Amino acid sequence: MKRLLFLLLLVPLLCAAEPATVIRATELKSEPATDATTVAQLAENTAVDALERKGGWTKVKTKSGDGWVKMLALRYGGTAKSGDSGIGRLFSVARTGSSGTTVTTGVRGLDGDQIKTAQPNAAELKKLHGYAVNAQTAGSFAQNGKLQAQKVDYP
Repeated sequence: MKRLLFLLLLVPLLCAAEPATVIRATELKSEPATDATTVAQLAENTAVDALERKGGWTKVKTKSGDGWVKMLALRYGGTAKSGDSGIGRLFSVARTGSSGTTVTTGVRGLDGDQIKTAQPNAAELKKLHGYAVNAQTAGSFAQNGKLQAQKVDYP
């Protein structure tokens, strides 16, 4: 009975948001997508609380409200936030390693359901075509920049 009570008391500590810092100015989005509505602009070194992850995005809580940022725009751990108690830091270390930091080496990508339900985005494709140039424009750019043509063998 005492063990059950102890475990129930620990649940809120384990579910708490993880403190993080925005490492570069970024947009806070309403949904985990680049074309989602921007909720706010977050400046570099803004303190946030990471709530959950979805693909390459992390839901965060800020003074501006909740929203989504790209996962690689965050740095986890580091020094304790003011007000962190010894017990809070203990669980932070247990969750993230002895250094108190989390290292992310990559993103797994899309799952099968996301691939099956994927839809083309005509507006984004049109925007992409807007970046294209013809061979003459590219040649003029290279000539103005004093670039030299080089043959590169396909690996």
